Amino acid sequence: MRNRRVILDAALNVFSQHGYRGATLDQIATEAGLSKPNILYYFQGKEDIHLTLLSQLMETWLDPLVELDPDGDPKTEILDYIQRKLDMARDLPRESRLFAGEILQGAPRMGPHLESDLKPLFDEKCAVIAGWCKAGKIAAVDPKHLIFSIWATTQHYADFETQVTVLLGKDADPHDAASKHLQAMFGTLLSAKN
Repeated sequence: MRNRRVILDAALNVFSQHGYRGATLDQIATEAGLSKPNILYYFQGKEDIHLTLLSQLMETWLDPLVELDPDGDPKTEILDYIQRKLDMARDLPRESRLFAGEILQGAPRMGPHLESDLKPLFDEKCAVIAGWCKAGKIAAVDPKHLIFSIWATTQHYADFETQVTVLLGKDADPHDAASKHLQAMFGTLLSAKN
């Protein structure tokens, strides 16, 4: 179990830096401090390692959306969801880049999970948000594009970390300022009169 965890952690570093196509078993072995045959003892190959990481990631990635409570206060629920996604960008940047890399390649290994896991959850939560809009509990927004906007603005801090660091300075921690900005921006959007 320890060696599998070491391999997966090393592979997460390699895949998040080089993408699936740019990653090699040799790079993963070097990062893990193990031999390539040792890697192949635990996994069938690069694709097996990548699929394992993506499968583990999918549940983690969906959890913040799962937590959106249809019976909660709509504005609070959405703003809390934004905070959870921003916290993930801070705490799991490698995982965010792994996910983004897979999507940018057309989701060749994750496509079935998107259909079977993400799509039904996404549709369910969009229906919840649409119901809140219809009841006048929040401003009328397009639920699908609201969620896309949340993903784009929160995951940006992980997926474009290098750019954020250059623009804000290497000693800057953008998390608190980003949180205040996103809470104010989306709070205003959700409160706007139509």
